[in-house]
Amino acid sequence: MLKTLWRWLWRSIALFVAVVLIYQLWIFAHIWWWVDHNPSTSAFMEQRLEVLQSKQPDAELRHQWVPYNRISNNLKRALIAAEDSKFLDHEGFDWESIQKAYEKNQKKGKLVAGGSTISQQLAKNLFLSSRKVFWRKAEEAVITVMLEKMMSKRRILEVYLNVIEWGNGVFGAEAAARHYYKTSASSLSAEQAARLASMVPNPRYFDTHRNSRGLERKTGIILARMNQVQAP
Repeated sequence: MLKTLWRWLWRSIALFVAVVLIYQLWIFAHIWWWVDHNPSTSAFMEQRLEVLQSKQPDAELRHQWVPYNRISNNLKRALIAAEDSKFLDHEGFDWESIQKAYEKNQKKGKLVAGGSTISQQLAKNLFLSSRKVFWRKAEEAVITVMLEKMMSKRRILEVYLNVIEWGNGVFGAEAAARHYYKTSASSLSAEQAARLASMVPNPRYFDTHRNSRGLERKTGIILARMNQVQAP
C-alpha cells in the first residue's frame, strides 16, 4: 500500500514538473517569436475584452499597433520617468525600488507601493493578466528574465507602449493618443505625454476622472523629470 502511494506521489510530481516545463517552453516560444513579430493581443487585453463583452456582447478593444519610430519621444521618456527611471541600467529588476516599496508597505501595513520595472509590467501584461494567484510573482520573475535576455531594451519598450492599458478598453499608445487628444502617438506633446504616463497605474479610474488633483500633481512631477532620463 505504502509503495503504491509513493509511486503515485512521484508520478504526480513528475507530471507537475512536466506541465511546468511545457508552459515555460510555450512562453519562451512566444517571446522568441515576438522579438521581431508584433503580438496582436495579450493576456490582460483578453481578460478586459471578456469583461466588456459580458456586459456588451459586441464590445471591442481600441488598439492599434504602431512601430517604435512612430511613437513620440516625449511619451517614451515620460513612461520611463514615471515607471522605471533605471530602465536602461537594470537587467529586469530594480532592487533598490523593490526594497523601498517593501519598507513603505510594511510601514503602512498594506500594499501602497510597488517596485515593478517596465520589464516586469510587460511580463505580467503579456502572460499573466491581473488575476492574483500565489505563483504569479515567481512566474513574472521568470518571464522578466526571458524578456531581458531575448529582447533589446528598445524592443521591450516598444511592446510595452503598444500593449499597456490606458483607459476602459483602450490599449496602446496610438489608441490612447486618439482617445484623449484626437491625435497620433507620434504627435504627443511633452505635457500630453506626461499626463498619459501619470494615468498608467490606474487608467480606468483616470479615464473618468481626467481633472483630478492627483493626476494634475503627478503630471507636473513627471514633466519635470522627463529630461533627466533617456529612451533607448
